[in-house]
Amino acid sequence: MASLIFLRSIRKTSRLMLATYPINNINTYFLSSLCQQRDPPPLPSSQSPPVAKKVPFKVSAHGVSWEDSYHWMSDTNDPDFLNYLHHENAYSEAFMADTRNLQQNLYSEMISRLPNKISTPPERWGPWLYYQYIPEKKEYPVLCRKLAVENTNWVKRIANYTTSKSSNEEILLDWNEIAKEHGYVHVGTCRVSPNHHFLAYTIDVTGDECFLLQVKNLQNGSIFPTLKVENVVSLAWAQDSHTLVQYTKLGSNLFSDVTIFTEKDLRFCVDITCTKDGKFITVYIIDANNPQDGLQKVHNRVSGVQFFLEHHKGFFYILTNAPQNKSPDTNYYLARCRVEDVHLNNWQKIIVPSKGSGIQDMDVFSDHLVLYLNTTDSPVICSIKMPVQFSDEKEMGIDHLDPWYFPLPSNSCSVLPGSNHDFMNSVYRVVLSSPVMPDLIVDYDMSKRSFSIVHQEEVLGISCEAHNKNEEHEWMNISDAYFCERKEVISHDGTIIPLTILYSRKAHKAGESHGIIHGYGSYGEVLDKSWCAERLSLLDRGWVVAFADVRGGGGGDSSWHTRGSGLQKLNSIYDFVSCGEYLIKEGYVHKSQLGAVGHSAGGLLVAAAINLRPDLFRAAILKVPFVDVLNTLLDPSLPLTVLDYEEFGNPEIEADFRSITKYSPYDNIATGVCYPSMLVTTSFHDSRVGVWEGAKYVSRVRETTCSNCSRSVILKTNMSGGHFGEGGRSGQCEEMAYEYAFLMKVMGQFS
Repeated sequence: MASLIFLRSIRKTSRLMLATYPINNINTYFLSSLCQQRDPPPLPSSQSPPVAKKVPFKVSAHGVSWEDSYHWMSDTNDPDFLNYLHHENAYSEAFMADTRNLQQNLYSEMISRLPNKISTPPERWGPWLYYQYIPEKKEYPVLCRKLAVENTNWVKRIANYTTSKSSNEEILLDWNEIAKEHGYVHVGTCRVSPNHHFLAYTIDVTGDECFLLQVKNLQNGSIFPTLKVENVVSLAWAQDSHTLVQYTKLGSNLFSDVTIFTEKDLRFCVDITCTKDGKFITVYIIDANNPQDGLQKVHNRVSGVQFFLEHHKGFFYILTNAPQNKSPDTNYYLARCRVEDVHLNNWQKIIVPSKGSGIQDMDVFSDHLVLYLNTTDSPVICSIKMPVQFSDEKEMGIDHLDPWYFPLPSNSCSVLPGSNHDFMNSVYRVVLSSPVMPDLIVDYDMSKRSFSIVHQEEVLGISCEAHNKNEEHEWMNISDAYFCERKEVISHDGTIIPLTILYSRKAHKAGESHGIIHGYGSYGEVLDKSWCAERLSLLDRGWVVAFADVRGGGGGDSSWHTRGSGLQKLNSIYDFVSCGEYLIKEGYVHKSQLGAVGHSAGGLLVAAAINLRPDLFRAAILKVPFVDVLNTLLDPSLPLTVLDYEEFGNPEIEADFRSITKYSPYDNIATGVCYPSMLVTTSFHDSRVGVWEGAKYVSRVRETTCSNCSRSVILKTNMSGGHFGEGGRSGQCEEMAYEYAFLMKVMGQFS
C-alpha cells in the first residue's frame, strides 16, 4: 500500500553594490494615467508593495548578454532574501486583510462538505485486508490492516470498517504521529514485504524531499533503530522479505549495505519497482530470488525511448515506444521476449493500439493482462485473457484478442488504478472521477466480466443522482446540478485542443460569469480533472471552471506531448490563449472576468500566456511556478536542470537557447503594460522549483509593468513546506479558500 506519490544547490554571488531593504517609496507607485485596469481591487492603505534590491549580474550565452539584477535571490542563505520574503508575506497579508471573513466563509463551506471520517475500502493482499482512513478531527491518513475472514462476504459488509474500529485492526503507519513530532510530513513510498512482516517507508519532514528510509517490524511494532538511509526515492523488496533494494540486508539488529548500481549520468533518474509476480526487481533487471547476482541490462539507452517491464510465466512483457525498422512512429506498443533472451533485444511486437489511441499503461496478472488506453475523447481500460496465443508472424490489434472493455461513466475524466498487489487476483480495482462525479471505487471481475461499485466518496450537503440505469449497479454524479461538457478549440495552427468546461446550471449567467482556466502542458501529463468538492464554492457563485488540455501534456498518442515540448513549446502557450479566447467568444465568461491557474510547470504556461496576451486575463494564480526558465536551465548544478533538457531543451545548444528565450516568462515581461492581478506562491524548501523563481518574477513584474496594476501582484511564501504544500485535509481547504478569496477580491465579487 502506498501514499501519494532532490536537493537544492545554493549558488552564492558577491555583492557588487550596497543596497538597503526595503525601499518603501510611495512615489514610485504613482497612478498611471495610461492604466487600462478596470475597477482596480482595494489596496492596503497603510502599506506599499516591497521593492527588492537590485545587484548587477551579467549573463551571457551564444553571443547574447543580459542583466539579471535579481540573481542574488538564488542565495537562499542571504539575510536580505529572507527579509524580502517576510516583507512580501506581510504585504500579502495586508492585501488580503479585507477578505478574512470571506476566507472563513469559504473555509467553512469546504469543511462542511467533508465527512467526519474519510476511508478507503479494504483491498485484499494475501491473508490481509489493507486500507487507509483519516480519523475524525485529524489531518492525515492512517494505514491499517486486518486479517481477512474467509466466506464472510466482506465486500458487502464494507461499511463496518468506516464506522467502528475492528478489534483485530493493526495500525501500520500513522501520518498524524509523524506530523505531530516534526510539524510536517510527506510520506513518499510505503512497501510491505512479501511475507507481510515488515513495512519499508520513506518520510520527508522538512519539505525538501530528502526522504529518509525507515523499516518497521510489523510483528512487534518496532522500528529498526540503526537503519538511516537518506535520499531514498524508491525501493522494492526481494522475495526473501529480508532484502531491500536500494540494497539493505535486514538482520536482527545488523544491516549491511552493498552498492549494486550507481547512476552517473545526470540525465537519468533511478526508479526501482517490482514485477507484479514479485520475481524480478526492475532498475535494469534483478532476480528477486537472488538479488546478489547483480544487474542485467534490458536495452541500450536511446533518447526519448522508455521501457516498462512485467513478467508472466517465463516471458517479459515490455511496454515501449522504441522505434522498429526505422519507423518514425513513437507510439507505445507491447512487446515480449523470453526471460533468457531479454539482452538480445530480439523482442516480438505483439500488440499495437488502434488508430487514434495509444497504450498508456499495463498491468499483468496470472490470468489477465490489463491495458490503459488513451483516446482523443476519453480514457479506456480493457483486460485480455492470459496467456494469449500471439501470432509469430505479425503484431495484433487489441480488438483481435477478445478484450473486455471496462464499463466506465460517460463523463469520466480520470481513471487511476488501485493498489492491485495480488498477482493471482482476477479482480481489478480502479478509482474513477470527473468534475461532476465524486471519486468512485470500482472492482472489475475480469473472469466474470462483471463489475461492482465498492465505495463512492461522500459529499455532505449535496445530493447526487444515479446515472447508470441500464446496469446492475449505479454510479452517482451531480450532472443534474452542474454541467460538464467537452469542446474542441481551434488553435493558431489549426490544431484542435480539448477544452473541458464546468459550471452550475442554476448559477451560471451566459456572457456575465467569472471564470478560471487551468493549464499544465508539460511532461506528457494529462491535466487533472478529477472531482474536487472545494470547487463547488466557485460554481455555486456562478463561476465557470475550465481545463485546457494543451499540447505538451497527455493526449491520444505521444505526439501530443512532443508537439508542445522542446523547440515546439510555444504551441502549448498559443493553445492556452486560444482556449481562453474561446471561453469569452462563446459567452461562457465575461470578457473582463477571466482568470488562469497554473501549478509548477503549469505556472510557466500561464505566465507565458500572460506575457503574450496580458489583456486576456483579469487575474492569475501561479503556484510554485517554473518561471525563470532560461536562467535555471543554464545552471546544471540545480537538481532538475539536466533532466529538464529533454522537456524544454538545453540552452547550451543555440537552437534550444533561441527557442527558450521566446517564452521564458521572467525574460519576456512586457514594459509598461497593464498586467492582471496575480497571486504567486512559493515554498522555501521546494527542491523542484527554487523559491527564488517566484520571488524574482514578482520583483521584475513590479519593476517593469504598469506601476498601478502591479500593486495587486502578491507573493506568498510558505516558509516551512515544500513543492506540494502542507497536505492535511483542513490545510488544503484553508489554502483553497485563500486562493478563491483572492480571485473574488480582484474580480470584484465579495460574496
